[in-house]
Amino acid sequence: MKFSKPLIQWYLQNKRDLPWRKNTNPYSVWLSEIMLQQTRVAQGMPYFFKFIEAFPTVKHLANAPEEQVLKLWQGLGYYSRARNLHATAKHIAYNLNGIFPDNYNDLLKLKGVGNYTAAAIASICYGEEIPVVDGNVYRVLSRYFGIETDISSSGAKAEFTALAAAHLPKGKASEFNQAMMEFGALQCVPKNPNCYTCVLSAHCVAYNTGKVQQLPVKLKKTKVTNRYFNYLVVNDAEGKSVVNKRSGKGIWHNLYEFPLLETETLVSSNAAKELIDNFEGFNFTPTTTTLLTNTIVHKLSHQHLHIRFWEVATNTLVAGATDRDFIKQYPFPIVIHNFIEKHWD
Repeated sequence: MKFSKPLIQWYLQNKRDLPWRKNTNPYSVWLSEIMLQQTRVAQGMPYFFKFIEAFPTVKHLANAPEEQVLKLWQGLGYYSRARNLHATAKHIAYNLNGIFPDNYNDLLKLKGVGNYTAAAIASICYGEEIPVVDGNVYRVLSRYFGIETDISSSGAKAEFTALAAAHLPKGKASEFNQAMMEFGALQCVPKNPNCYTCVLSAHCVAYNTGKVQQLPVKLKKTKVTNRYFNYLVVNDAEGKSVVNKRSGKGIWHNLYEFPLLETETLVSSNAAKELIDNFEGFNFTPTTTTLLTNTIVHKLSHQHLHIRFWEVATNTLVAGATDRDFIKQYPFPIVIHNFIEKHWD
C-alpha cells in the first residue's frame, strides 16, 4: 500500500486531460495505445484527432483505403503500426461484428497487439486485473524498488510483470496501470526527475541510495546501420515527376518515394552524377542533374539514412510521369513529404 495507494492518489490529482480518457471505449483506447507506441503524447495527439474525425468507428477505419490510412499516419513513423491497425480494424469489423475482444488473451490475438497493449485495453476498458509493463513502468518500478536487473535481458519482462501484479490493488487495475504510465511520463522521467516533489520519494530505493540516474539498467545497445540514399526527382518537359511504391520488405512498406539510387558510402557529387546519368531505372538520358539538398540524416531506430535529393531534368516526356499536384496526395515517408512541401510550389 505504500506504493500503490499514493501512486493512484497522485494520478487522480495530476492526470492529463487526454481525449481517450473521456470514456472506456475500446476503439479509442486501442487507437491511442497503438499511436503512442514509440511516440510522445504531444506528437500523437493531433494524429488521434485526425483519425477519430476521419474514422469515428472501427468500421469506418476498416472500410478506408490503405493509402488514406497511411497518408493520415504520415509523420508518425513505424508505419507497420498503421498497416497492422488497418488489418485489425478489418478483422474486428468483418469477422467480429465490430465488437472488440473483452479480455487479455483474446486481445493478444489481434495483429499488432502485444502484451502491453492487450493489458492496457483489458484493464482500462474491462477492469481485468493484469498489469502493464512499458518503458515508463520499468523506470518507476526499478527506481522505487531498487531493481538492478537489465531491462533488456530475457527475464526482465517476467520479473517486472510479477512485481507490478503483486502491487496491483484489487478492483483498481485501470487506475493503477494508468497511474504507473502517467507517473513515469510526468514525474519519474528518464533524466533529472524532481525527486523533491515526489510522493514516493520517502520509500524510493533509488532516491535514498543515490541511484536515480543509474536506474533502470539497460546494457544492450541498438546496432545502427548507415545507409546512403540518393532520391532522383524527375522533371520532364511538362514538369511532371516519377514516384514508386515501396513493395519490398523493410522500411516504409507501401509508402511512395522517388526513384532511389542507394550507394554503399556517401559518394562525391561528381561520382553521384555519373551514377545518376547511367541509372538503369530511367528510359531517358538526363539533360541536367542538380543537387537540391545537402545531406539529410534521417534517424530510424536501427538505421541512419543519409539522404540527398537530386533534380533530374529532361526536355522530353517521360513515360509513367505524373502531375505533381496528384503526386502530393500519396503517402510518403516524412522526410520526402517535407522535401515536397519545401521545394515544390
